[in-house]
Amino acid sequence: PKMKEDNCLHAALICLGMLCYSHAITTEKLNHTRPSLHGHHEKGKEGQVLHRSKRGWVWNQFFVIEEYTGPDPVLVGRLHSDIDSGDGNIKYILSGEGAGIIFVIDDKSGNIHATKTLDREERAQYTLTAQAVDRNTNRPLEPPSEFIVKVQDINDNPPEFLHENYHANVPERSNVGTSVIQVTASDADDPTYGNSAKLVYSILEGQPYFSVEAQTGIIRTALPNMDREAKEEYHVVIQAKDMGGHMGGLSGTTKVTITLTDVNDNPPKFPQSVYQMSVSEAAVPGEEVGRVKAKDPDIGENGLVAYSILDGDGMDMFEITTDYETQEGVVKLKKLLDFETKKSYSLKVEAANVHIDPKFISNGPFKDTVTVKISVEDADEPPVFLKPSYIFEVQENAASGTVVGKVHAKDPDAANSAIRYSIDRHTDLERYFIINAEDGNIKTIKALDREEIAWHNISVFAVEVHKQHQEAKVPVAIKVVDVNDNAPKFAAAYEAFVCENARSNQQFITISADDKDDSANGPRFIFSLPPEIIHNPNFTLRDNRDNTASVLVRREGFSRQKQDLYLLPIVISDGGLPPMSSTNTLTIRVCGCDSNGSLLSCNAEAYILNAGLSTGALIAILACIVILLVIVVLFVTLKRQKKEPLIIFEEEDVRENIITYDDEGGGEEDTEAFDIATLQNPDGINGFIPRKDIKPEYQYMPRPGLRPAPNSVDVDDFINTRIQEADNDPTAPPYDSIQIYGYEGRGSVAGSLSSLESATTDSDLDYDYLQNWGPRFKKLADLYGSKDTFDDDS
Repeated sequence: PKMKEDNCLHAALICLGMLCYSHAITTEKLNHTRPSLHGHHEKGKEGQVLHRSKRGWVWNQFFVIEEYTGPDPVLVGRLHSDIDSGDGNIKYILSGEGAGIIFVIDDKSGNIHATKTLDREERAQYTLTAQAVDRNTNRPLEPPSEFIVKVQDINDNPPEFLHENYHANVPERSNVGTSVIQVTASDADDPTYGNSAKLVYSILEGQPYFSVEAQTGIIRTALPNMDREAKEEYHVVIQAKDMGGHMGGLSGTTKVTITLTDVNDNPPKFPQSVYQMSVSEAAVPGEEVGRVKAKDPDIGENGLVAYSILDGDGMDMFEITTDYETQEGVVKLKKLLDFETKKSYSLKVEAANVHIDPKFISNGPFKDTVTVKISVEDADEPPVFLKPSYIFEVQENAASGTVVGKVHAKDPDAANSAIRYSIDRHTDLERYFIINAEDGNIKTIKALDREEIAWHNISVFAVEVHKQHQEAKVPVAIKVVDVNDNAPKFAAAYEAFVCENARSNQQFITISADDKDDSANGPRFIFSLPPEIIHNPNFTLRDNRDNTASVLVRREGFSRQKQDLYLLPIVISDGGLPPMSSTNTLTIRVCGCDSNGSLLSCNAEAYILNAGLSTGALIAILACIVILLVIVVLFVTLKRQKKEPLIIFEEEDVRENIITYDDEGGGEEDTEAFDIATLQNPDGINGFIPRKDIKPEYQYMPRPGLRPAPNSVDVDDFINTRIQEADNDPTAPPYDSIQIYGYEGRGSVAGSLSSLESATTDSDLDYDYLQNWGPRFKKLADLYGSKDTFDDDS
């Protein structure tokens, strides 16, 4: 139905527009076609009268209705010049915005038509230029003139809101007429023409809770005391209608979601009047007993609740805190409970709002109370000592078995079980004490020394006889009382020095004492000399009565040559009962001093050396000794390096004097002599290669005439003779010559490592074991492989 209504309205608007258009065209024709011939006379140079024609256009604005959908182009208007006689010699030309595309002109009649549908919301007006020219010469007959074609509006645009959906908040229980939000719509139609853009607002949904102002679009509350707890969100539909809201106007709608914000208009309320809770007597302070909660339908800070205890016999035993995350009151234990003493407690708990709105104080009071009953449950408790800790005293050096003290514990339960005691041996590793398991008496096992350990801190366990898992522990501190069992001694290892020229009664050292005993058995110390040396002629002692003593020289003149060291015994007594004393020896050295009493030397031998040799003489003696030692060492070294005689006797082996060869020989059996041709394996020339380890068939006998006399001293003849024998002896190796061996011989047990001629040798040795020696011997294994291997390769 709405679409049908819109179509009818559109047809009516078109009809109305056509009427307005016809009226406008009639007016335009009357105005535009009215001739205006105005002239102006001027005198020319030759007396001619020149006529200058004034522009003959009569203009008003042209109008064309928008959204015209007729079959023919719309006639906008007609252009006519007063010089147009109707003979067709004038040509009208149109230019400007939309000329030739939207607007076309009949160049003979001057009629202007709109060929396209126009939309005022896209463009409200067009500026065009018209000109009349001669049709034949195109000469302008009139100056060009501008005119405006305005697009006349029709109501073709419905109102549109700035947002499709709006969201707004308003406090609950607001007064009637409270402004919530303003919605605004706009209409694209011409606000200066008719009522096409005149909007009126109305509410379609949301009554009777809200209303809207027709002209401004402001939404206001329409009902008092709207409760958020009853309904929090409302959906309102607002309509904006043009044409002043009259029938036939176009409309648009928007949705507004209105949320009621919370105010503190509800007090907290407990859902029940009494809460029952229970707690074990074994619970520790701070442990949670239970929770209570007062319900408040408000939210946020308006719903915050604080809990407190107002009254009850358990105010001293319990406390309550607020859990702001869950809005619960947490009842906690404040002190230890005892089931045997009191079995139940009662509390009066209050829940109150933290933030109260004064505007709603009349809805109060914003608090509520509830009764909390707490019952104490019996628990199997461990034994309890009568004291939290014990302190005992015992004298040091007391005999074993001395009673130190007694601890006592009891079972707090109604059963009152028997208790057994024991010492935590981790606290008494040396086992100084023992405890009676039945009565808790603590005794010593061995003597105690206060100077070693002044305090013993042990722990005692108490357990129930029938329930070993229930135990208690208490600390016991045992003080070892001091007795005077240590004599005082020197506070340090004193060593005094006295000058040879010291004066009588001159003080040269002050001593003090130390006592391991307690201060009651220590100072004041008394210093004295033993009775047997009280009349000592050398030194005397003076007690300073401040736990120190001074040693003085009794006579003048000491000599280091006669006596350089004195030992002075000193008796030190303490102030204990009974007093203890000890004899300490003070070492006193006699030293040489200058006139001011400053020490120079305390060595008695220095004077003895002065009487004999000087320091320079001692240095000279030491230097001579060192030189003698150096000479002896050089002589021994030269003696060892002395050369052997060069003459070699006949019975000596000449090989002992031959230098060591760096060359490889023929092996262990290479003892046969051969000349340089032998090195080239001469046996192979004849095709017979004898084994070198076979002795020759004959023995070479040296010529008698060539051997020199045994006692001959001609070394040169001796050497030449031996060389000649060696060269001619085929059985002797050339010991006296250095040879480079190309052929090393055969038959050595150890074998030869040379690779020369290895592949062609007839040796019977088997080198297959080289294959098992690893990669480092792979090359040798390849060179000295088995015979079969060589045959295969060939």
